[in-house]
Amino acid sequence: MGFGDAIRREAVFVAAIARTLALTRHVGPDERLTIANWVQRWARERPDAPAVLHGDRVVTYRALDEGANRFARWAKLQGLGKGDVVTLLMENRPEYLMAWLGLVRNGTVAALVNTHLTGTPLAHSINIAGAKHVILGAELLENFETVSGTLDARPKLWLCGGKQAGENIDAVVADLSGAHFEPGELPDVLCRDQALYIYTSGTTGLPKVAKISHMRMLHIMMAFQGAVNASANDRMYDVLPLYHSAGGICALGPVFLGGGSIVVREKFSATEFWDDCHRYRPTIFQYIGELCRYLLNTPESPLENQHNLQIAIGNGLRPEIWERFKKRFHIPHIMEFYGATEGNVGMINYDGQLGAIGRVPVYARSIQKVRLIRYDVNRQEPVRGPDGFCIETSNGEVGEAIGKIDQNMARARFDGYTKKEDSEKKILHNVFAKDDAWFRTNDLMRRDRHGYFYFVDRTGDTFRWKGENVATSEVAEAISRFPGVQEANVYGVEVPGGEGKAGMVALVTEKDFNLDAFAEHLQKNLPAYARPVFLRFQHEIAATSTFKQRKVELQKEGYDPSVLADSLEVRSAADGKYQPLTPALYAEILAGRVKL
Repeated sequence: MGFGDAIRREAVFVAAIARTLALTRHVGPDERLTIANWVQRWARERPDAPAVLHGDRVVTYRALDEGANRFARWAKLQGLGKGDVVTLLMENRPEYLMAWLGLVRNGTVAALVNTHLTGTPLAHSINIAGAKHVILGAELLENFETVSGTLDARPKLWLCGGKQAGENIDAVVADLSGAHFEPGELPDVLCRDQALYIYTSGTTGLPKVAKISHMRMLHIMMAFQGAVNASANDRMYDVLPLYHSAGGICALGPVFLGGGSIVVREKFSATEFWDDCHRYRPTIFQYIGELCRYLLNTPESPLENQHNLQIAIGNGLRPEIWERFKKRFHIPHIMEFYGATEGNVGMINYDGQLGAIGRVPVYARSIQKVRLIRYDVNRQEPVRGPDGFCIETSNGEVGEAIGKIDQNMARARFDGYTKKEDSEKKILHNVFAKDDAWFRTNDLMRRDRHGYFYFVDRTGDTFRWKGENVATSEVAEAISRFPGVQEANVYGVEVPGGEGKAGMVALVTEKDFNLDAFAEHLQKNLPAYARPVFLRFQHEIAATSTFKQRKVELQKEGYDPSVLADSLEVRSAADGKYQPLTPALYAEILAGRVKL
């Protein structure tokens, strides 16, 4: 990197941080400020400007603001006040935004529940929030009926978009005034008050509820606006679920703060993506890495280079497809970010350094208190020195990312979950000094000398095989570079008598996939201990509703050919080639008579 590039790198970073700090300077715990204030502002200044585009609908800022006011009046009519909770279970559409904007305007907490849940997970999500009312999209009535009789309380059901069982909230809200409230009509809502409950999407276990205050929500939104610097002429294409922080907070920040528009649809469609971009002309795209992979796996479209996209911002874009995605679709700027719904560790790769998830240069360490500490993969815990304190990693060394907790600073707060025991599991004490406290990300990263951070793996996903640490993400990256691999999910499995866990990968490939050439590719690009021992070929790889690959189920299913219908292969230790895993060979492996 030359001197000119270094100057540009620092200029981009400083400008973005300066914009963010300017936006957040008045966001303090006792300020009477919510994102609804910005929506109201644009409704006054630009009432006919488009706020939300959905299908053939164009919802102006006037209509969005009036809709929010009607939902706020509905909440008041139900006797809901500050701190009360309403569960919102609805697919992406304008009424979703009107509902939670109106609820938080009234000081009511909106619990944003995953629309894909049914049965026990759905009942758990509703119960843990303690909601008195449920606003349910009619399209999810069948899902909701799976929890009949299993709810701790009996929240009142309000149906949106249909006339089946339950109260019709559309009719009630339509009869209410959309006019602005007079002073004193609504409770004073402070930045420190709770705004939303957002559920961890996780790949295993029941969801946990992360508490999102107005202050935290504004800081997230302002960080994204500081990064993209959106204006009233910008449009954000958002196909991520509005119940999650990426689609429902991050993507909305530049829009509502800048006065632009948000394009929403119920679900992502790789085949309709460029049609939408041609139709709606978005300038910004909020991505999850797997969406970019899906787009790369589609046939070329005549519209894929006829778009207005200037910035793609999101997380999880793997280095092996980064440049391909950028070049094929001619997207000028990619901003990868790192963050967790509930955590205080957040970074953005403002200048588009390939593969980096964010940057904290030396001169910004006092502002962004993110550190990497040495981590023992075998013991699954941080390494402590003779003095009992943790040890910060050197440049290039892999460690767990942690963030200093300071409840007096908005960006460093950790508000935790609704359950105290869940919150305590995420806090590391006595890290660098007695009685200090740091948030644990459970993510392994490395940092280079310029302050760029690179994701390595989740702490539970990295495993040991033959005395060496294997990072599943790095193995997946090497595998994904081979022609014909559409998707790869790497994980470790137990082998009787084996040292640690053997590598296994679930693969989605093209029909003409060359297995022998694949084995040669692995020998050239991965050390022996990191080459997957088992292959499992699938038609598709299971993922959460926020496109995180599921590993735990695959690990439990193992590699027994008599149980799994998928095609299975095992690597020969002698020549590195793969051969079909038959029941007889499986029995030999279990008996310890096959060298892996």
